[in-house]
Amino acid sequence: MKDLLGLMGKAKEMQAKFQAMQDEIATLDASGQAGGGLVNVTLTGKFEMKSLKIDPSLFKEDDVEILEDLILAAHNDAKTKVEQIMQEKTKALTAGLPIPPGMKLPF
Repeated sequence: MKDLLGLMGKAKEMQAKFQAMQDEIATLDASGQAGGGLVNVTLTGKFEMKSLKIDPSLFKEDDVEILEDLILAAHNDAKTKVEQIMQEKTKALTAGLPIPPGMKLPF
């Protein structure tokens, strides 16, 4: 019974740590770029686009498709960076816990 209470206490403590981590991640910003920096996108930790900067040299009528592709690439670059930060923080928080490989936290 004592072990069960201890386990429940640890679970509650872990839940509080995860909530604090999620709050911290929500305040993060990550920037991604494409086209050698001609297009820059900044996302929040919640994957919301915060800013988009496009070099004026890309505003040519013939290059619309290229511009669209660069915006998507910059967005995906920023999204990957946010995901990496989230993984690093989760890994640090769960260090030493017997969590099966591939299990995503928080639930």
